[in-house]
Amino acid sequence: MNAAWELDPAVALPLAISLLLYGFGLSRLWRRAGAGRSVTRAQAACFAGGWLALFVALVSPLHEYGEHLFVAHMIEHEVLTAVAAPLLALSRPIGVFLHALPRSWRPALVGWAHAPPIAAAWTFLTAPLVATVLHGIAIWVWHVPALLDATLTNEMLHRLQHMSFLVTALFFWWAILRRPAADYGLGTVHVFATMIHTGLLGALLTLAPHVLYPLQTADAPLFGLKPLEDQQLAGLFMWVPGGAIYLCAGLWLLGRWLVRPPLSRIGNDCRA
Repeated sequence: MNAAWELDPAVALPLAISLLLYGFGLSRLWRRAGAGRSVTRAQAACFAGGWLALFVALVSPLHEYGEHLFVAHMIEHEVLTAVAAPLLALSRPIGVFLHALPRSWRPALVGWAHAPPIAAAWTFLTAPLVATVLHGIAIWVWHVPALLDATLTNEMLHRLQHMSFLVTALFFWWAILRRPAADYGLGTVHVFATMIHTGLLGALLTLAPHVLYPLQTADAPLFGLKPLEDQQLAGLFMWVPGGAIYLCAGLWLLGRWLVRPPLSRIGNDCRA
């Protein structure tokens, strides 16, 4: 079958607006401070990569294939949660977005963001344990067979599924990556815990003796696969390539944590 591009305004318009805002804000900042300052080139590249990953997952034909092939649907989810979300967290885009807006708006928006209820909610949702648990709940709940099959016939459920995957993944990676290197040891534990439970879910799908998602795998014969084979490939993708991303992220965090400067050296640097 030939898959089409997904041009749903509810998806394409926010993506387009976010790209325009980031581009305008970045050009303003780099005109004032110089290219690569204030916002590094690496951060800009991370935003571009994260945005492109969202585009691939939600707009490209991958999205349409995901409606008919379970393994494609799984790839879409992994791109959202394990590629787009960490890249966007690393890019630190909020300040860039603010600089795309009129100067008179910024104090009010910053004040609103620092209001006690908003600040308290943000602190709670980006606590590593909370973010890890919420992200894990989203992954497991949406893979309940009846619920996942229902997303294929209910567009609102489908959008809610993708939104919950992306939002909880953003909280998760923000909580892990946006902390000092001294906290990366704890971050490693949370990343490895996520790798283990998602790997377990992938293994369950791969090794299940019968089809768990009859609706999601119903079109597998159109692609030369049996429904059970489609389910097994989806589980295998979550288990191995998905797990490899978490493994690499965890090892990177562990390495950064091990080579961080000693506390005594930090204290001497601060006194100097």
